[in-house]
Amino acid sequence: MDAPDIRPLTADQLRAVKSIIDDVGLFAPDLLDEMTAAFLDGAAPDDLWFVAVADGTACGVAYCAPERMTEGAWNLLLIAVRKNHQGEGLGAALTRHVEQALAERKARIVLVETSGLPSFEPTRAVYRRLGYVEEARIRDFYAAGEDKVVFWKKIQSVAA
Repeated sequence: MDAPDIRPLTADQLRAVKSIIDDVGLFAPDLLDEMTAAFLDGAAPDDLWFVAVADGTACGVAYCAPERMTEGAWNLLLIAVRKNHQGEGLGAALTRHVEQALAERKARIVLVETSGLPSFEPTRAVYRRLGYVEEARIRDFYAAGEDKVVFWKKIQSVAA
């Protein structure tokens, strides 16, 4: 695989991003229209939506938004990589790209929430490798027996 080209999401990429979401089974792909609408029409200029393209195909997506009522705190709300590209470093590249964009916006911290189920351990391991620290665990959050795990990372500022 060539090095991914990571760029802001455009409306013409929405169908490809829906297929990524469908491929990984995170949520119903139709929710993406509502999730991206404000970004695509310019009403949410602070939101960050990125698509990773490798070998001419959209194979990853990331979404990050500022946390309301905070100073410089952001939530990384979505990272998804097409199954046939998982394990190639694409998720890490997307995460680093988001972190760089946040540094340019003078963000202080970024939070990531994920499931505490055993099947999500590979996801949590990726965040740990990328320097994220497990900051909180909320028991039985998503469902009985499924905790929410919150990771935290300080964003390194970019010299002007």
